[in-house]
Order: sequence, then structure tokens, then C-alpha cells
Amino acid sequence: MVSPRLPEPLRPLRELAYNLWWTWNSEAVQLFRRMDEHLFEEVEHNVVKLLGVLDQSRLEALANDEGFMAHLERVLRAFHEYMQAPTWYQETYQRRLQTAAAPQGDGQVERSQDVPEPARVYQQQEGFGQAEFRIAYFSMEFGLHESLPVYSGGLGVLAGDHLKSASDLGLPLMGVGLMYRMGYFRQYLNVDGWQQEKYPENDFFHLPVLPELDKYGRPILISVPFPDREVYARIWRIQVGRVALYLLDTNVSQNSTADREITGQLYGGDQDMRIRQEMVLGIGGLRALDALGLSPSVCHMNEGHSAFLALERIGQAMEKYGLSFDEAREWVTAGNLFTTHTPVPAGIDLFPPGLVEHYLSAYLSRLKIDRHQLLALGRQNPHDANEPFSMAVLALKLSHISNGVSQLHGKVARRMWRGLWPQLPENEVPIIAITNGVHTPTWVSRDMNLLFERYLGLDWRNRLADHGIWKRVENIPDAELWRTHERRRERLVILARERLKWQLRRRGAPPAEIARAEEVLDPEALTIGFARRFATYKRATLILRNLERLDKILNNKDRPVQIIFAGKAHPRDHGGKELIAQIVHVARRPEFRRRIVFLEDYDYSLARSLVQGVDLWLNNPRRPLEASGTSGMKVAINGGLNLSILDGWWCEGYQTDNGWAIGAGEEYSDLNYQDEVESRAIYDLLEQEIVPLFYNRGGDGLPRGWIRMMKRSMQTITPVFNTHRMLQEYMERCYWPAWLHYAELYGGNLEPVRSLAAWRRKVMQNWSGIRIEHVEADHLEGIAVGQEIEVQARVHLGPLSPEDVEVQLYHGRVDSLGEIATPQTVSMAHTGALGDGRHLYVGYLLCDSSGQHGFAVRILPKPKNPINPLVFGLVTWG
Repeated sequence: MVSPRLPEPLRPLRELAYNLWWTWNSEAVQLFRRMDEHLFEEVEHNVVKLLGVLDQSRLEALANDEGFMAHLERVLRAFHEYMQAPTWYQETYQRRLQTAAAPQGDGQVERSQDVPEPARVYQQQEGFGQAEFRIAYFSMEFGLHESLPVYSGGLGVLAGDHLKSASDLGLPLMGVGLMYRMGYFRQYLNVDGWQQEKYPENDFFHLPVLPELDKYGRPILISVPFPDREVYARIWRIQVGRVALYLLDTNVSQNSTADREITGQLYGGDQDMRIRQEMVLGIGGLRALDALGLSPSVCHMNEGHSAFLALERIGQAMEKYGLSFDEAREWVTAGNLFTTHTPVPAGIDLFPPGLVEHYLSAYLSRLKIDRHQLLALGRQNPHDANEPFSMAVLALKLSHISNGVSQLHGKVARRMWRGLWPQLPENEVPIIAITNGVHTPTWVSRDMNLLFERYLGLDWRNRLADHGIWKRVENIPDAELWRTHERRRERLVILARERLKWQLRRRGAPPAEIARAEEVLDPEALTIGFARRFATYKRATLILRNLERLDKILNNKDRPVQIIFAGKAHPRDHGGKELIAQIVHVARRPEFRRRIVFLEDYDYSLARSLVQGVDLWLNNPRRPLEASGTSGMKVAINGGLNLSILDGWWCEGYQTDNGWAIGAGEEYSDLNYQDEVESRAIYDLLEQEIVPLFYNRGGDGLPRGWIRMMKRSMQTITPVFNTHRMLQEYMERCYWPAWLHYAELYGGNLEPVRSLAAWRRKVMQNWSGIRIEHVEADHLEGIAVGQEIEVQARVHLGPLSPEDVEVQLYHGRVDSLGEIATPQTVSMAHTGALGDGRHLYVGYLLCDSSGQHGFAVRILPKPKNPINPLVFGLVTWG
């Protein structure tokens, strides 16, 4: 490895280049750009490569440039202040761990209510102090920056933003993924507009990644058990502010040629390749952390790709502590959580049973289970021998907490997976919702950042979820906000023209056609952006459905409108490729040549320019197939407005005065009719509301109504839909409860986990004998609001005791179908044993509203540990 020879004064540039903090600090970005702006663009903003290819004379000149050195000193000071500053985590959760075992003046120990006694025992015996509460965040892809092409789209970009906010907030979190030799494909179009793919190799030694080495300076290798062999992987590290991301690479000499290809391409190959990749990610990822001395207490699975890590954790717990499979499963599940991003079953990784049995054969003896028990872990119906093995089901069954990524997606996920809990009403399926966000400092433009610093305060980046900060947007003068936004739109148009000329030259277009690209788009026209993965359900061509009507909208002489499209279709998605070709063909028509553009090779850099420069962001998926979506959140930060179907995050973000909704959240069975209705709705909104509002200018030339909506959008969307709020919510609802439960089960020598496993086994074996024999209530006629009803129930528990169960009243208003739409529950009190396993319970219903009400009595398990009793799936109804 030959490193660039930096002059002594420039040595700190290497420290900055190998920490991606610089990518979300505009002053740091400008520092690297200042070194050689043309070369900075040529190396695609890869500053490690930039340092390696800069001419030595230029480096010497920079070292003697007082202005540049002052700039470097400012950036370096800001970086060191960032790395050492107190964080949100330190000031909240870490303080709880510190005070949990801190000796007081009288020699006593303060007892924090937030850290129960068993967790303190675990903390002391296992060394789980303030630094050892560790969260490992596993994801198949991480979108951190355009210089690191190991991501494909939204899932990866969300994962990257997750790490950046974890760094800002100071969470003890590590990322785990795969280091792809070729990453995701680069896109180009042929003469007919059909997508083509190429896979350039990543040169790891010109990327901001460093190998993890042992004390002898050799790469650390871990192994994953495969049939008849071990597959080895080395570990690379990417530093993301305070957070480390560890990526595994199987391209090592110890592996066969076939196994070296496991980390060749992201989402490449067939099912056989996918299961091998997911074994390396989940099993290998966990082993990599162990090898680095960073064993996690909480594992977060971002989608089901990494779910095999749960089997590895169970195996480790059995071997280290002598636990049975059931006992180890209880403990491991307590420390796992799972985020699903998929609203349709087709998006789930499913593997044939034979393939799973083949690759995981080593785990049968290790976990002391048979093939049926193994396959049952990945099936909704454990008794269906033909059901494929689902990675999402495996993750759901072996996670303490599971969540969807928007409130609507939470409902969709509960409907999708209710088969795992057939006795529960859909609304009680134990899948919560935590709505996605974006890392605001990454996606805000430099121009808008300067504006925020001037009017929101220098500390605005540290208070992203503070609504009070964003109310100050009102203080930004309309003229200044509009001029800032217009500069961004103008830069976007310049970029689009340059990229279009590059596309035409690559395609061998004649000089006259390339020259005409300078006339494409108008820097002052209302600019609509549509850029995302070209899956068919996202309906990229919906706005092209009536070209005659679209022509009148786009080519209005006094009120022109233009559309910029970008996006990739999956290499095997011919439907998505056809949508791209259709857009390209429409864009070549004479009436649309200057108004519609498709930009090739949509990536992180182009996405940033688009969300920072468009006036309006169009999003029209088929509801409810958009789990969340985040691009519209990035647009709002930069003053753009959203025009979207009420799906994903927009159901929560839309407030009538901060953007536009297409329809009212309807769902259709006739898809052609849906496309017709919703395309007409887009045209109507453009003609009647959006275009007039944009072009309605006062005497000063400002669109005051549009600016008012821009400000409202920033105020309502930005403080809510950011990853700082999202991470704080994960911490409060997932990471911290999971850690407490995991630590509490350790207790003294894991006695609580053994006790819990024995209790669950007893309950499972005897649950079929539970029944509700009789229910009676007084005065069910002529009830007035405010009156209380006494309900008595006689139940048969058999060998189980009242301490093992909770008897509840499930009640609420009844709809026209006789269903309780928004139920409430009340615990019933045990009032006496009647002998022969029978018990009497009594409860009281308060009738706090008028109308028709209903109730039922039901029995649930009642674990002594902080487990949601609904996850057991055991319910007996009266």
C-alpha cells in the first residue's frame, strides 16, 4: 500500500479524509473542493483518491497558502470539538448507568429506578458498564456518500443516515455490513432508452476504508461454517463521525473462487448466492464484532437479511453458559430487534427448505435441535412442510421488539404478519411503528445551511427535533429565502444540462444534438422532480398518462413547467426498465424536448442536487405499497414542496397547508381506474392550485403564497422527519428496553432466563386446558354515561396459577359489523379459588361515552419479566 506523500502541514487532511464527518460539514466539503475543484468532481468527491492523485507541486502550494491553511485549521478544530463534545446519549442514558452503581458519601449505592437490580448485577459481573452497552446495527447496504458505492437505494441511505445521527447523538452503536467488490450497478441507457448495467470494481485502497489488523499487523480474519468448509472474511472499517461501520469481505486467498464472489455484488446472483451473503452478514458479522472485542448487547436487524445472527447468538450463549436452546433463545431474543421495510410478501427473502437445511446443517448439532425445529423458526405455519423459509419470520420470532417504518406501514405490517399471532386482533399484533427520518445536515444545501445559521442560530444542527427552533423560519425574510432557493434551482438546471450533454456524447449523438442540450430546461420555470427506484408500483409514468393535457401544462408560455426524472430499475425488472424507456421516448418528442429530462445513473450525489434544487417533489406510489419513503423529507429541508399520494410518511406529514395530497388515501381494486383517477388529480392540482400559486407574483416579483407554504413545510416536516428524532425514539422504545430486558435476564448466573424458559414451557404445555366457563354482568340495559358495570368470570386454569395469567375485559364501542374498532382493556381481579383449578375474577367497565358497546373476557399469559404478553400468541377468549 503506497500512501500519498503529504507535506507535514497537510497531514491532518488524511485524518479528515478517513472520517465521513466531513461529508455532512459544508466547511469541510468546501475545504476539499478548494484543493482542486475540477479534480474533486473528476474523482466523484472521493477525497481519499483526491489526496492520492493531486500533483505534488499542488500539495506544496497548498501547504504554503495561508488562506487554505487557516481554512484547514478551522475545519480541524470543528472536527475535534465535534468528536469530544458532550452528547445527548451521555447526558441522558449514560448518566443512568453511571449513577446506577456510583458509591454515595455514606458508602451506600444510589439506586436508579431506570436500571433494575438484575441489570446492575449483570453490569458488574460481565463488565457491562457505561461503555459496554453496545448496539450493533446490521444492514445489507449502507448509503453514506457517493464515494462509497456499497448501496442501492432507500434502505441503504436510511442505514447511512441512521449511523450519522447515532454519531451526532453519541449512541454506543456500530454498523455491520458487507464490503462489495463491485457494489451496485452503474446505469446507462442505449440509443433506444433501454437501461444497461455495468459493474466497475471498487478499489478499496482508494476509498475511506481501513483494514482491521491484529497486533502483528495482519488482517483479522473470521470464519463462517458452510457445508464441508469454512468461508473466511476480512474486516474493513469506515469511520462515520463517532461511529464505526464494519464491513466483511470474502475476497481473500483462503477462500475458493466461488466463495470469494460472495461479496462481489450487492443483491447479485440467485437464491444460493443470497443465502450465502446473508450467512456472512448475520453469522460472520456477529463473529467479526466478537473478534474485535465488541460483542453487542443489542442487535438491530435492518430488514431480515441479517436474521441468521440470532441463531449464532443462541449458539454462543449455549456454549458459553451451558444453556439449553429454549433458555438461550429467551435471552438472545430479549436483546434483538427487527425493522421491516416491506409492505408486500413478495419483498421478503424466502428460501427453499432444502437450501436452508443444506447451508445451516452445522447449526442442528450446535443448537441441539432437529431440522423441523430449525425450519419452523422461519415459517408462519410450523407444520406446513411446503412453506418456504422466511428471513422476516425468523427475525420476527427471534426479536424482542419489531417495528414498521411509518404509522401506516405499522398497520400494513400487522396485517401482513397476523398469521403468526392468529388469536390476536389485528391491531394488537406486536409490531410497533417508528417513522423514518433523514439526517438533516447531510441533505441540507450549503446555501440553506448558511441561512439557518443566520436566522435559526448556530446551534440549529444540535436541536433538529426542537419545534421552537423551526418556528424561527418565520424570521427569514421572504426575499432572502426565495433568492437562496432560486440559486439552488439554477445550479440544478446547469447540472442537468451538463449531465445530459455527457449522456449524449457517450451515446455518440451528433454535435448539433449535444449543442441543443444547452437549451434544455429553464432556470426560472417551476421544476418538478421525480427520482427513486423504478419499481412499477411507484408509477413513474403516471404524469405522462394524458400527453395532450401535460403539453398544455408544461408549455404554457407565461407559466412554464418542467420535469426532471432519474432512477434505476433492478437489472431483472423489465417492467421498471420499460417505464424508463417510455419517459426517454416522451422526452425526445419536439413538444417535450426542453421540458422533460431523464438523468442517467441516479446516485447519492445526483439525489442531493435534486432534493436541494426542485420546487416540487412528485411521489405517486400505489397506496399502501410505500412503506415510508424519505426523499420528500429531504426536499422539505431545502424549501421544496411535496405533491404525493397519502402513503408512507406523507400520511403523517401532510397538513393541507404544507404541500398537496393526491386523493384522500383511497385504495382501489381496479388498478387501471386508479391510474386514471389519480393522474387526473395530478393534472387538476397542477392546473388549478400549484402552477397559479407559483407564478402569482407581487410587485416585488416574489410568490408570497408559495413562500408561505415553503416556510410552513419546513416548520412542520423538518423537526419531525429527521433521524435524530427517529434515533431518540429507537433508543427510548427499543434499544434501552431491550438492553434492560437482556441484562435483567442475566441476573445472578442467568437464573432469571432459566426460570423464564421453564415458565414458558409450563404455560405452553398447559394452555390448551384453559377455558372461560361462565361470564355474567349486572344491569346491561338502560345504562347511562358514567355508570360502571361489574363483570364476573369463572375460569378454569388447570395446573396454572393466577400468577401465571392475566384475565382481561376487552371492550369498546361496537361498529355496524359488530366489531370493537378501538378496543381498551381492563385487568380483572382474582377474588378467590373455587377448587379443581377453577377461579373467580371480577372487573369493572366504566361507560364513558354513549352508543352501542361490547365486551369480551380473555386470558393472556403474565410473564414476570418485562415482555409484552401478546408476543406469546396465547389467548383464550370467552
